[in-house]
Amino acid sequence: MKVSELQLNSRLYPLQNNPVQTQKTTGNTQNDKAVKSFSEILNDKLSKASNLKFSAHAVRRLEERKVDMSAGSIDRLNEGLQQLNAKGAANSVILMDETAFVVSVKNRTVVTAVDKMNAGKTVFTNIDSVAIV
Repeated sequence: MKVSELQLNSRLYPLQNNPVQTQKTTGNTQNDKAVKSFSEILNDKLSKASNLKFSAHAVRRLEERKVDMSAGSIDRLNEGLQQLNAKGAANSVILMDETAFVVSVKNRTVVTAVDKMNAGKTVFTNIDSVAIV
């Protein structure tokens, strides 16, 4: 499954560059509309399901690098975050399959993702731990 088809709660949410239009509940006119970005919707859905968030940068990297994310992958990231949190980690790298996810353990946020093809001579700085899931 591609990030553009990220499955959450048995629904598919297409990844779009355009903001999603939603109705505002405040105000009396029906022409008032609030705009929610994909990353806001993604973070809302993920926080309800798992308390795991993806930064806007991470969402872009996952899409650009065509990293497949399934519900199982998100569960594995959650498990890695729980293990790192139990050990007192703050900023970490989670290695999963052929992708490295840089995460803020305290904020339960995926900051960025690097796949095998783009890793090359990558150096991760300001991390205190690594988890392999």
